[in-house]
Amino acid sequence: MKIAFFDTKPYDKPGFEKSIENNDITIKFFEAKLCEDTVQLAEGYDVVCIFVNDIVNKEVIDKLYEYGVKLVALRCAGYNNVDVKKCYKKIHVVHVPAYSPYAVAEHSMGLLLTLNRRIHKAYIRTKDFNFSLNGFTGFDLHGKTVGIIGTGKIGCVFGDICRGFGMRTVAYDSFPKENSGFEYLTLDELYEQSDIISLHCPLTAETKHMIDEKAIAKMKKGVVLINTSRGGLIDTESLIKGIKERKIGAAGLDVYEEEGNIFFNDFSGHIMDDDTLARLISMPNIIVTGHQAFLTQEALNNIAQTTIDNIISFFSNDGVCENELCYHCGQVSHCQHIRDKKCF
Repeated sequence: MKIAFFDTKPYDKPGFEKSIENNDITIKFFEAKLCEDTVQLAEGYDVVCIFVNDIVNKEVIDKLYEYGVKLVALRCAGYNNVDVKKCYKKIHVVHVPAYSPYAVAEHSMGLLLTLNRRIHKAYIRTKDFNFSLNGFTGFDLHGKTVGIIGTGKIGCVFGDICRGFGMRTVAYDSFPKENSGFEYLTLDELYEQSDIISLHCPLTAETKHMIDEKAIAKMKKGVVLINTSRGGLIDTESLIKGIKERKIGAAGLDVYEEEGNIFFNDFSGHIMDDDTLARLISMPNIIVTGHQAFLTQEALNNIAQTTIDNIISFFSNDGVCENELCYHCGQVSHCQHIRDKKCF
């Protein structure tokens, strides 16, 4: 079995190399992202393994099918970069639904704590032996209301962390979970009541720009936004407007809707062409991290093992894999289709 591994970073290799030991699998690591210009690299392979910024659109799918590639293996949970419906009857798609909910949830709390207590600014200030506390006043998280949008595994873990701080946890999800500890509200109610809003839902046609000017107008003055899911959930121009109008008190962003050709790369010696991202980073009450919420050793090992298990399952179990996406509804956990045989 031959796997073409796209968008390779140094931290990807150890976990995957270990996970294929004692298996008849070979991996060719490519630094290039998968797209229309690089898809020819997949010729002769059984599987392509991709990450969040690889592009699998109709043109790429047709080429992969032509080359005889059987499977697209996402080494991440999100799949908005794959046209799943266009894959139907051509190529199968699997993902990693829960590599480490703790990694992402803990990074979300790290962003919140850093923003609130100005830890990043204190670090820079004390490096210059400046121990003034001016401008560092935060607020107690205890007793505050956090609104969590999306109560999958990551959202639930983040809720547990918040309750450990003594916070009231309210939530919105299309599929509420029983006995989850959340007080479920409508989106409008969540916007109106939350001091902090954290996004933990997938990017779909329905959720794209769910945080827009209208949504922000319904929020409390001074609300803190945290996004460790997908950048497209937030309309960036609306976010900037909300910051300028002092409606949004702060924002912690691990994702950005136009991150595709920027994140995971070093542009420190270059002029930033993306003026919108430059504006975000320049604002004193916004922290941007480069899509690193997943990046713990435990998560990397889990991603590698689950991805390889998905591939082995697909090729050895009559093609049935529990983590295969549905080509009709684009889901797994809430899919209504029976998963006892190959879809095609």
